[in-house]
Amino acid sequence: MNTRTKAHIAVISANLFYGINFSIMKYVTDKLMQPIALNVIRVFGATVLFWLLALSTKSKVSIAKKDYVRFVLCALTGVVINQILFVKGVSLTTTIRASLLMLVCPIAVVFIAAVLLKEKITKQRVVGLLLGVAGAAILVSMKENKGNASNILLGDTFIIINALSYAFYLVWVKPLMVQYKAITVICWVFTIALFIMLPMGIQQVQHIDWRIFSAMDYGAIVFIIVAVTFCTFLFNLYGVKVLGSTITGAYIYSQPLFAAFIAIVYASDTHNLALKLLAASLIFVGVYLVGFKKEAPKPLTL
Repeated sequence: MNTRTKAHIAVISANLFYGINFSIMKYVTDKLMQPIALNVIRVFGATVLFWLLALSTKSKVSIAKKDYVRFVLCALTGVVINQILFVKGVSLTTTIRASLLMLVCPIAVVFIAAVLLKEKITKQRVVGLLLGVAGAAILVSMKENKGNASNILLGDTFIIINALSYAFYLVWVKPLMVQYKAITVICWVFTIALFIMLPMGIQQVQHIDWRIFSAMDYGAIVFIIVAVTFCTFLFNLYGVKVLGSTITGAYIYSQPLFAAFIAIVYASDTHNLALKLLAASLIFVGVYLVGFKKEAPKPLTL
């Protein structure tokens, strides 16, 4: 199996994990613990795994003082705001809506990059933005059978802000990825985020009733830490290095398909499917039109 084939498998696996994650996080935050408690556990576990990987590969992990502020900004947007609002949003809305609204991210990246990095915005990208916003607006305004979604509008709002936050992260982290190895960037971004999140969620962690956890519940937590957080970050970085950001970014389209399949199988989110398909179509076309610059594959260095 050649390197590019492995990269394709890695990236689609990452998006499969993300797709499954919508339903698993919904279950965990409904039945087992508060969203911020889950985030503290998730970030702590992933941070330990990233540092173990860095030390085992003898990667250089020192960073320059001039980059401290950028690392803090990346920790806030890429982990703290991003993950807290994602988990909270999923706990309040439905899984299919959340997965579709996440597609706001690749659209937002282009326009944030245009503002911060002065990249050109074409007419095609403007049309793509409008279509994506129209699709998101349909989802947000849609009446739902609430089921286990306690506050759909607030949850949708959190998911959109989460996607925008991650878009800022993708723009701000780019110069760091050029200057440092990927594993160095991830280690410090997650470490800084952990110290920010601990005071916010340690009390919720202390109130978790571990006695009610079944083996499947522990398995769900391990899946969120290892597969959804640790592996997906590494798999996507592998994809960007080998395939480039265009192809890697395109795989985000598969997340709603995986999420919808899981939700429908478990009958947790089957209401208004036709309208959701219309919204999904607008968002998909919008993301396609916005697109990304084509770039040559880069050698892999972790």
